Amino acid sequence: MIYISQIRNKKPTEGREHHPYNIPSLSALDELKFRSPVTFIVGENGIGKSTLVEAIAINSGFNPEGGSRNFNFSTMDSHSALFEDIQVIRTAYRNRDGYFLRAESFYNVATAVDQYEVQKSYDGSLHKRSHGESFLSLLHHRLNGNGLYIFDEPESALSIISQLNIVEPNKRACRT
Repeated sequence: MIYISQIRNKKPTEGREHHPYNIPSLSALDELKFRSPVTFIVGENGIGKSTLVEAIAINSGFNPEGGSRNFNFSTMDSHSALFEDIQVIRTAYRNRDGYFLRAESFYNVATAVDQYEVQKSYDGSLHKRSHGESFLSLLHHRLNGNGLYIFDEPESALSIISQLNIVEPNKRACRT
């Protein structure tokens, strides 16, 4: 199911001079439509992919550093103000679950999982595994479907086979 149909940039074009709008792709962004349950945003480093994904996640109710909507922690506010200008247009479907994973703050999410004492559902602390194994443990034990799952740079933790497995869970080539 598609939970977000599009995003719109509410900031007038004449007001897009400063960060993050000094990034050309974000300066030119007026609207982005989602037509598939899985969307990949790809491109070179520094073109605003993470900034955009982060703004969508924050507007969808997630903690800027990652986690579920129930995660309420802050290590360091590093997110841009783009979320203030982005409007998320939802479909009629409502997600029952959701999670936001950022590559650079996954350690903080794993720490929050330990502090919230929910590590039992992950077969122990996520810190006692490799980055990829802890990421997969979270995927397999916490993300149950019917959800809005937003991943920023999952390739930093996952092999290509593991990336394909999260897109097509019923056709797993291998399961870690």
